[in-house]
Amino acid sequence: MSIVIEQPVEARLVAAAPRMPSIPATLHYDRRDPFAVRMTFPAPATLEGVEVCWTFSRELLAAGQKNAEGHGDVRVRPYGYDRTVLEFHAPEGTAVVHVRSSEIRRFLEATSELVPVGLEHLQLDLDHGLAELMRDAC
Repeated sequence: MSIVIEQPVEARLVAAAPRMPSIPATLHYDRRDPFAVRMTFPAPATLEGVEVCWTFSRELLAAGQKNAEGHGDVRVRPYGYDRTVLEFHAPEGTAVVHVRSSEIRRFLEATSELVPVGLEHLQLDLDHGLAELMRDAC
């Protein structure tokens, strides 16, 4: 069984223009980092012309399907019938994208099949992590 899930999604960038342009994005989940998801935007879709990757909790993405969630760099909230808004806050500015909620639900279901919610801690190799910390401390 694979330990990584990658799912392309169509994101609509909320901009000043009346029509929101579609930009490709990819949602990632890795069983080795069971609490986190990543959303990656390719270089052509960014102002800087480099790939941009945001990492945030799977729990935030799931909770944001029902209510506005997040107080930091990433905020998630439902919008209308089948849209989810993700806001990414950085010193350079804020990006706001809409993604179909059905795509996010499908992604979250796949991650839950790989690592059930509430059992993430079983994926962590705490002994290895502690050994790495101790090695770096010496």
